[in-house]
Amino acid sequence: MHLDTDHPKPERAYREFKLDRPGNIIFVGHHLSTGTQVRCLIRTITLAGALLEVSPNLEMPSHFFLEILGIHDEIGATMVKREGEWVTVSFNMLLNPEFLHHVLRLSFET
Repeated sequence: MHLDTDHPKPERAYREFKLDRPGNIIFVGHHLSTGTQVRCLIRTITLAGALLEVSPNLEMPSHFFLEILGIHDEIGATMVKREGEWVTVSFNMLLNPEFLHHVLRLSFET
């Protein structure tokens, strides 16, 4: 078996929306308690995840809640990749398309 074979591309990709909206990263403690919060900037968002901009000195947890300012829901998220101040996250569950529409509409109105 040759190891340099092409691998199939993912069948499904989600449309990415520019958001540029402030948010909070909420650290998850013991028994899912929440405590420490740090600010971030949500640069882009999809139904499945987001690209965040954070302080390059911030120690990021692997799992956390993401709160979009102006929306009082916490989204369970997992860090997928970190490059300096850029953090790619995957949401633990796909966002409801109506919720995403609400988030985008709110950003457009402000």
